[in-house]
Amino acid sequence: MREYSVPVLVDVPASASLADTVFQRGRDEPDRVIMARKTGDGWPEVTAGEFRDQVAALAKGLTAAGVGHGDRVALMSRTRYEWTLVDYALWTIGAVTVPIYETSSAEQVRWIISDSGAKAAFTELDTHERTVREAAPGLKDVWRVEAALDGSLAPGDVDDAALEELRSRVSGSDLATIVYTSGTTGRPKGCLITHDNLLFTALNVLRGPLRPLFTGAPAALLFLPLAHIFARMIQVVLLEAGAVMAHTPNMKNVAPDLQEFRPTFLLGVPRVFEKVYNAAEQKAIAGGKGKIFARAVDVAVAWSKARAGGGAGLGLRLQHAVFDKLVYAKLREATGGRLSAAVSGGSALGDRLGHFFRGVGIEVFEGYGLTETSAPCSVNLPGGNKIGTVGRPLPGVTLRVADDGEILARGRNVFTGYWNDDRATGEVLDAEGWFHTGDVGELDDDGYLRITGRKKEILVTAAGKNVAPGPLEDALRAHPLVSQAMVIGDGRPFVSALVTLDPEALEPYAPATAAELRTDPRVLAEVQGAVDRANSMVSKAEQIKKFTVLAADITEESGHLTPTLKVKRGVVMRDFEADIEALYATKG
Repeated sequence: MREYSVPVLVDVPASASLADTVFQRGRDEPDRVIMARKTGDGWPEVTAGEFRDQVAALAKGLTAAGVGHGDRVALMSRTRYEWTLVDYALWTIGAVTVPIYETSSAEQVRWIISDSGAKAAFTELDTHERTVREAAPGLKDVWRVEAALDGSLAPGDVDDAALEELRSRVSGSDLATIVYTSGTTGRPKGCLITHDNLLFTALNVLRGPLRPLFTGAPAALLFLPLAHIFARMIQVVLLEAGAVMAHTPNMKNVAPDLQEFRPTFLLGVPRVFEKVYNAAEQKAIAGGKGKIFARAVDVAVAWSKARAGGGAGLGLRLQHAVFDKLVYAKLREATGGRLSAAVSGGSALGDRLGHFFRGVGIEVFEGYGLTETSAPCSVNLPGGNKIGTVGRPLPGVTLRVADDGEILARGRNVFTGYWNDDRATGEVLDAEGWFHTGDVGELDDDGYLRITGRKKEILVTAAGKNVAPGPLEDALRAHPLVSQAMVIGDGRPFVSALVTLDPEALEPYAPATAAELRTDPRVLAEVQGAVDRANSMVSKAEQIKKFTVLAADITEESGHLTPTLKVKRGVVMRDFEADIEALYATKG
């Protein structure tokens, strides 16, 4: 058993709540720009005073409509300015936000609204409103998010004094949000996250490991779903920091929005960084500069590794300087030209990709956490970024690796339990306050955590060999042709893999479709190369012996990925049973 903790940096008082900063900054620094709101005319600025006034107006309207302390209100919307506005208005009066992914099915919406006991809901699009009304016909109020700004939620007789009285009743122990897990292993469970969980974590991140990211004139573009705890925590961090925050609702618009808004840092999941890399590589190949790009990648990786080992030699520094002008500067310019850092979470980024981006001049800091830990438990830090790990514990957090390898966490970031599910709470929270993550990992002597697998996802082959699928899958997805990969082999004689092709990477093979290319010798050779690279990382018994390329990609829309892009292993196993059986019909 190993254990590592970092002392608390900011001891948040029990009386503090999330909306405090909105009202304090609105009073003390009303002209400070804290947001940029995307419109058809660009990115008009929003000051702290304007945001405070809008939050207050909406909070009064919600109170007049009958929403009170402890009431749950569902929010189904893409990532946009109004999402943040609704969130803080609800927190101002002690109400509880219940986020719903905008891609959720009617059955998922029905479960979340009924289980949480939501008394009202905000929706963004017509499809969202129809889904909510069909899923919860008894819901009294279903507002569109535009109501957050258009004044349709009238304040009635709720004045400033009455609102301040309501706000003063909210404390750190009050419930801020019920965030439902993505449901990879069954029906989603509602995680109870308090004001203190979010505020304590945000302030200790802000004044702790990631403090250098918030110096100068910090600005960030949010594009991940705010229904996910990762983006939600960054929202709180940005508000607390007074950084300029902007939102973009459509992942397809991220590239042009980055160039227009020009953030200094961003957050993403590994798939985002993989797609940035793959798009750059494909563009270089299409332009006849594939060899130059490949060499630039090797130099960036070598330069980053040398930096971690004490510094690059003269020859490598010269090569790096040349490629900085030819390749790296163009990549940075594609992100707006000011981006120098990013935070990645959700799953493993992969060593090579981490070294590549650092070599390019955009350092990616990997972190680790779960919904139940209010997002981060650990994160790498500027000046101490150990690529391949997910960093050291946050201030105020203790991490322990049990004798069986499971990672345990304890601190004020840990949730209070699952809504209406004492049995499930008891399974993960023990009497000493340790949260059992279900993940498996290692702590080194400096307190850096390395994730090695998921306890329930460890495959045991027929020969009794334990295989962690995660690292193999991450290595496969690093190839530009590969969209998703799922390693299988539980109870089987050998390990194999299901692979899908990335539609955006298939242009050179047009007009052939993904279904036609699944047996194309050129494609199979490329995938085999990805398999060979993945296999080089593990022992012979853990290596992938066979693979099959599926006829179509597995996506959130197809029901095979969660909104956070995690593979629903059980659903994939069921829907592609025939493909799996074919892999094992002949000896590997």
